[in-house]
Amino acid sequence: MPKQILVIDGHPDPGSFTASIAEAYAQGARAAGHEVHLLHLGELAFDPVLHSGFRSKQPLEPDLIAAQAAIQRADHVVLAFPLWWGGLPALLKGFFDRTLLPGFAFRYRAGHRGWDKLLTGKTARLLLLTDTPSWVYRWIYRSPATRQLRLQILGFCGIKLVGSTHFAPVIHADGVRRAAWLSAAKRLGAEGQ
Repeated sequence: MPKQILVIDGHPDPGSFTASIAEAYAQGARAAGHEVHLLHLGELAFDPVLHSGFRSKQPLEPDLIAAQAAIQRADHVVLAFPLWWGGLPALLKGFFDRTLLPGFAFRYRAGHRGWDKLLTGKTARLLLLTDTPSWVYRWIYRSPATRQLRLQILGFCGIKLVGSTHFAPVIHADGVRRAAWLSAAKRLGAEGQ
């Protein structure tokens, strides 16, 4: 079954290797018949700072309104991003702060500690690029960005993380290695995973 897939390039530089990985995934998915929407966050115009938290409404810029519509349409969300200082790039975190808002991504229950996950039924995959070897990220650092996304960002809103693919270490990767990674991203896209 063809899926509606949203690919988010979380690197601020649309000319980065992360962008190439996101584009390879999107190419594979389109070739397999999936409908793909690709967002390069570095090309969007928005303030990534949620200035007052949830105490007051901050108007959404047109690019964020369009991004929320793309999230709403998506069956599957793919996040391609570099691991910086053990976590998400500030632009990607700011994107989540500004788009995954109460009433859109979740809703607190009045007089109750629980909440409603308004994006339930969607799935996600991470395409994580890092200079840290994968085994160090997983076993020494305990996958901090992956855990944050799975439990506290995507999972909080009802999006189920179904996989994480690490491309590492990027800093020393030659052209042959990078080409293999692009092929792997394209295959994942073709599988809709």
